[in-house]
Amino acid sequence: MSNGTKWCRGCARDIPLSGFASDRNRSDGLQPRCRECVAAYGAQHYRRRQAAKGKAVKEHVEVPTGCKLCRQCGEVKPHSEWHKNASASDGLSTRCKACRAVQGRAGHLKRAYGLTEAERDAMIAAQGGVCILCQESPAEHVDHDHQTGKVRGVLCFGCNAGIGQLKDRPDVLRRAAAYVEGNLWNPTLVAQGVYRQPS
Repeated sequence: MSNGTKWCRGCARDIPLSGFASDRNRSDGLQPRCRECVAAYGAQHYRRRQAAKGKAVKEHVEVPTGCKLCRQCGEVKPHSEWHKNASASDGLSTRCKACRAVQGRAGHLKRAYGLTEAERDAMIAAQGGVCILCQESPAEHVDHDHQTGKVRGVLCFGCNAGIGQLKDRPDVLRRAAAYVEGNLWNPTLVAQGVYRQPS
C-alpha cells in the first residue's frame, strides 16, 4: 500500500483505497481484493449455486450511464423510456414504458371484458382481421353490451364509436340504416305542432 493506493490480489492492479471495502481482521483494515473483484466473485459464486439448484440466472449486462435494462423485454433503453418511481432505488419503474403499456392493455382486457389477449386475437382472426360491421378497417376495439357486459365482437374505431353515439339502441340503429338507404320518411305536419310519425 502506497500513495493512497493498494495492490488488488484479484485483478493485480493498484487501486485507490476507496476501491476496497473495510475488513477489521486485516492489518491495513481493508479487504485484499477490490470491490469490483469481490462483486464479480460473488456473482460468479451465486451463479454456480443457482445452477446447482437447477435455476437459471440472468447474465450480467453492461448498461451505459443514463440507461437501464428492462428485465421484461431484455433491452437496454435510455432513462427517458421509463416512468418515474420514487420508491425505487434508481427512481425509475422496473419495466420500460413499452412493456408497461403492453401489460396495461392485457390487464384492461381482463378486467373490462374477461378476455385474454389470445382470446381477443382469436376473435379477430375469426373475423378475418377486419371490423365485423364495415368489413374494411382493422378490428381493434372490443365491443360489448353495456347492460349485460357480454362481448359482441371486435370493431374498428369508427364503427365502435358510431354504435356508442347511437346509444347502443337497436331501434335507433335500424332507423339510421333506413335513413341512409333513403327509406325513412320525415314526420308529416298534420296541424300546428302536431306531427304524424311514419309507420
